[in-house]
Amino acid sequence: MRKLVASFATGIIIAGAAATTVSAEEYEVKPGDNLWDIADEYNTTVDDLVDINELKSTVILPKQTLFINEMYEVEKGDTLIGISQKFDTTVEDLKDWNELDSDLLTIGQELKIQGVNVAEENKPATKVEKKETEEKEVNTQNTAKADKKEQEAKAEKTTKQTSDSDQKAEGKTISVTATAYTANCDGCSGVTSTGVDLNKNPDAKVIAVDPNVIPLGSKVYVEGYGYATAADIGGAIKGNKIDLHVPNKDAAYDWGVRTVDVTVVE
Repeated sequence: MRKLVASFATGIIIAGAAATTVSAEEYEVKPGDNLWDIADEYNTTVDDLVDINELKSTVILPKQTLFINEMYEVEKGDTLIGISQKFDTTVEDLKDWNELDSDLLTIGQELKIQGVNVAEENKPATKVEKKETEEKEVNTQNTAKADKKEQEAKAEKTTKQTSDSDQKAEGKTISVTATAYTANCDGCSGVTSTGVDLNKNPDAKVIAVDPNVIPLGSKVYVEGYGYATAADIGGAIKGNKIDLHVPNKDAAYDWGVRTVDVTVVE
């Protein structure tokens, strides 16, 4: 029974400056077929069939398409030595595969090339290859989207920082000595002179000021602290001094004593 279904052209492969015309034998698996019988009928090996078709096992299914051998069409100037070098094989193998008695070749003659996947780039993509290609495309698109979002976020942050700087520049800026305090201290009520209950609002951004320097109720920007309200006073807060409210004593100790710029925003 003739099992060869089709011989089709798989394209042109460039080797050096010459064009290499290659075709491939294609076989459709029939019920009851196995790789050993197919290999024997086409004078090849099971290992070559597995390699050429990138099979994960020797199990084959009816109607599955297998590539058997590559076929090379002899061109003007070709020799067995040159062809064997193109396909990384030997003259002896070429002669054996094609039952040649001499080294003479004719233009247009077809030579069987066994176990050499020379037309790989022209074979139809398998389902696995298509899936891998699709996954790569999706990953590339996702990476591009993530990069775009990151760039947009950086641009937004830069714009905000620029806006903040512009806002600070509009107000009066003075240099002060800044310390920090917490509402949780012995003898402290936790309520500022303007009535802000820091016990209920431990994260409130409040500073104690000398009202003669920074009016109570002013909105300010403190370098290293952020936006705050001048909502408290203190007996030791005179002149260019401020006291920053922080949630706990550890934060107060971490702040220590610093010289910072304070900008009165409004």
